[in-house]
Amino acid sequence: MAAFGWLTPRRRSATARSVLAGEASAEAARKSSQELEELAHEATPETAAEEPEFPVLGDDKAAAFFDLDNTVMQGAALFHFGRGLYKRKFFETRDLYRFAWQQAWFRLAGVEDPEHMQDARDSALSIVKGHRVSELMSIGEEIYDEYMAERIWPGTRALAEAHLDAGQKVWLVTAAPVEIATVIARRLGLTGALGTVAESVDGVYTGKLVGEPLHGPAKAEAVRALAAAEGLDLGRCAAYSDSHNDIPMLSLVGHPYAINPDTKLRKHARTLDWRLRDYRTGRKAAKVGIPAAAGVGAVAGGTAAAIALHRRRR
Repeated sequence: MAAFGWLTPRRRSATARSVLAGEASAEAARKSSQELEELAHEATPETAAEEPEFPVLGDDKAAAFFDLDNTVMQGAALFHFGRGLYKRKFFETRDLYRFAWQQAWFRLAGVEDPEHMQDARDSALSIVKGHRVSELMSIGEEIYDEYMAERIWPGTRALAEAHLDAGQKVWLVTAAPVEIATVIARRLGLTGALGTVAESVDGVYTGKLVGEPLHGPAKAEAVRALAAAEGLDLGRCAAYSDSHNDIPMLSLVGHPYAINPDTKLRKHARTLDWRLRDYRTGRKAAKVGIPAAAGVGAVAGGTAAAIALHRRRR
């Protein structure tokens, strides 16, 4: 399964471990997307509704890639998952306090702390070691409903749905465990997910990673591998992220978007004239070209964020 967490960002190109992590994630994502597609055909009735023409209608060489934390979801999926595991007695109270502090820091700062992410990754690997993959998948479904569903940014979801309505595939790309990322993708109606892959033997986690967490250059390698396997033209694809750590992934595609960007990504995006959208405040996009549906989502997203920040923690 996926490993939980991130590595310290590196200012260099992908390593052999990054390539391995990317390729493993792409392979896992393709398998999971086939299962999601089969489920969608079973659950979705036929409809005669017309599809909008944004993005390019019927362009099967294009797809969209979305970062998860603070792009699609408020906060970090790993920490929400940690809360759910604590509720189910996977670890002790002192570990929950550490998770809570790291999550609070992330929510307030809006950027990833490498030490927090490294610590979360190591803790999560030790927690799930010896557990079955199927068990964590089942728990992930419950945790999504408990902690994640209400934290999805409506504006970003509108962007993803615009690609789906145009007949394009939409993938999450995250350092979160690939199984948990797949649960989130399915619940959002997306194609599938690229996530960190953790080693399992006979369906049981060993506590080791395949390669490294899907972070920074590894994300770009995963997208590159998936695009090659799917026959996509990256120049016609779009990518969305809040973090400067994802500049390698954003730079791969012809249509990069900075969503809820951190300071470094905002500066980089403006320099390269990339499209910007901030759902934390409801501000208008810095460039024309964002789907009209996202305008409504921006207002809803800002409202949801305000409510979430004042809601009493469970």
